[in-house]
Amino acid sequence: SSLQVRRMIQNYIAEHGAEHVRTLPAEQFCRRGFVYGRATEDGFGNDMYKILTAAGLGIMLNRSLIIGEHGSTNPAYVGLTGHIRLPFGDYIKYSNQTFTVSEIKLLWVKHDCVKTFNRPLVIRVDDFQKPTRTRVLCEDWTKWKDSIIWFKGTTDSTALQFFLKNRHPIMQSSATLLLGDPSQPNSRGNLFGELFRTFISPMPVVEDAVKWALRGVSKPDVSLHLRMLNNRSKRTLDAACSCIFRALKKHLHQKKQPLVVVVSDTPAVIEGIERRLKGFAKVLHFDYKMFLRLAQNTSKVMSATSFRPPSKRTRDWGSMPRWVALVDFFLASRSKYAVVSAANRRVGTTYAQLLASFAAASNEHNKHHSDFEFLSSFQSPLLAAGLSGQRGWGHAWRRFGGPLSCHNQRNQCAETPLLSYAWWEGPWQSPVPGDIRRMLSYGIQVTETGQAVRGSLERSCEARKVPVEVMRLQLPRHGRG
Repeated sequence: SSLQVRRMIQNYIAEHGAEHVRTLPAEQFCRRGFVYGRATEDGFGNDMYKILTAAGLGIMLNRSLIIGEHGSTNPAYVGLTGHIRLPFGDYIKYSNQTFTVSEIKLLWVKHDCVKTFNRPLVIRVDDFQKPTRTRVLCEDWTKWKDSIIWFKGTTDSTALQFFLKNRHPIMQSSATLLLGDPSQPNSRGNLFGELFRTFISPMPVVEDAVKWALRGVSKPDVSLHLRMLNNRSKRTLDAACSCIFRALKKHLHQKKQPLVVVVSDTPAVIEGIERRLKGFAKVLHFDYKMFLRLAQNTSKVMSATSFRPPSKRTRDWGSMPRWVALVDFFLASRSKYAVVSAANRRVGTTYAQLLASFAAASNEHNKHHSDFEFLSSFQSPLLAAGLSGQRGWGHAWRRFGGPLSCHNQRNQCAETPLLSYAWWEGPWQSPVPGDIRRMLSYGIQVTETGQAVRGSLERSCEARKVPVEVMRLQLPRHGRG
């Protein structure tokens, strides 16, 4: 299924990638459609899902991908050559198969799309985080004629999967082709990992930091993501190490000293992991303070004072410069065999999901994604009330938090899907009461066991009267030629 997704992306690039679309004659170019993905340099996982969701939507709708620069939501934005700021642009680069808003505007003027072909440059906005206003379930988006579509507020893998329940068969069909059938787990490919692999890569400064951290080793065997929020719970570390042991025994029973990479918002806990794994595995992590002391020719964008987190987010992200999390991401994503997600509270965050899915997609060591494992480590206190405490809407285990989740379990090392679920149609999935209420606001009634009530969406869509939000973009006066 993941190889099928990769082929779909390759076919999409051949027809709708920017390198091809840039070369089209005026009449063909001006008839093309685009999707807009914009990130605001908030949490890295959440922001990347905004861009990757736009890429997935582009495949569904046969539209090319635009990466929104800083300031590009201002209709008058033009952008200056050489001074365009893309999200996280000092640390990651975007494929040449993507456009920017400034480039689209220049091409729109060059080809005289407005006057010659009566094609104004507009962005139609649909905000997923406004349940009573979004058209994600009600309308056939293939019929939208607007030049650009912005599916806004898509901070995790669930937004794109809402099209699986769209009331129009053509939308359901294209979503199922791309995402698979939620009731058949083997049909669900590693979509977001493949999209990340296609459109995003580290800048050389990040790649150099990763190589420095590896110290001559090409790839770690297993990676551990520890989200501790400054907590140093021994139970969390014990459970995480137990999960690592499982992965090592399965994949590396003959290797003498496997390599485990640990990334965490709370570096003080890494010593505890090293102590627990001593004699079984070598532990490696990116010590950014040592890197700043010892590495030569360090970039100014990777200093102790650059890209600092805002004070209100230090509890969530840690106090380190934010570029450290990007080095950690590309370091841990080199894992050959498994990514383990562990946490003091919430396991399988968007960062951890994206890390695991990208690792699986970019890992040529395992030619089949089924050989790669994404594991979630739960210490027993997190399971006292089942999985109801995993409350992040887009986190990996949210759809398992309802009445079917088992209470008072011992530590668990759970196999985790690379594409998290958005509905409740698979085994052991059931919604928490808040999910049922939330789905009602989107216009669809869901039972306590997670089944969508037939007819509820049709009635809601017929009653929903929401004005269309469209932004008309101003074009520069130059650019024709």
